[in-house]
Amino acid sequence: MFTITVAPGFAAVRYAKGAFVAVLPAGRHTTRLRFNHRLVDVRERLLPLALQEIPAADGIPVRVAATLRVAIVDPRLFLEAAQDAFAMVYLSTQVALREGLAGLTAAELTARGAMLPIADITARVQGAATLVGVAVLEAVIKDVVLPVELRLAAMELATAQHRAAVVLEQARAETAALRSMANAAKMLDEHPALARLRLVQAAGPGARVVLQLGNGPAETSD
Repeated sequence: MFTITVAPGFAAVRYAKGAFVAVLPAGRHTTRLRFNHRLVDVRERLLPLALQEIPAADGIPVRVAATLRVAIVDPRLFLEAAQDAFAMVYLSTQVALREGLAGLTAAELTARGAMLPIADITARVQGAATLVGVAVLEAVIKDVVLPVELRLAAMELATAQHRAAVVLEQARAETAALRSMANAAKMLDEHPALARLRLVQAAGPGARVVLQLGNGPAETSD
């Protein structure tokens, strides 16, 4: 007899003449020559999906980028149930995304803080992943990408709205300035003394101002 050591984060599936014997956790274990072992990495890992094109409910095709956080929870099943267990999980995620998001419009998918059916998608994927010994710990939809034409149209709309807001603000400022000037003119008409005082204030230093007081002689001021 001799010993084998299984490193932390791994498990060893023991077989004898092709028949399953046991799953060995991390640590040191005694073994015999007739046993053979297959190591399985049971640490958490990320399973990224390539951009998936999904037709939204309004007929607009959107592309969705998603990532799964997974871990192998049944090393024996992982080795024996499928030739490529992660490929099975990948495929089930593609189907779950299509089924879970197809009922939403493109606007709903891309809205800020959109309530995407993540829990439903995760449950759908977990149902398939369990069959191959994998646990889906989390599903994350990273990006929802609209077609180029719609992105350009949205940019043009945002630009037009910004320009309209600038023009509106300029118009408001001009209206306020005209209203202020009209009020000032009305006040000067009602109070001639203020008009003369304003004229004197507007004259530069050293200027000579001649004021006509009624029918009398002109009054001068330096």
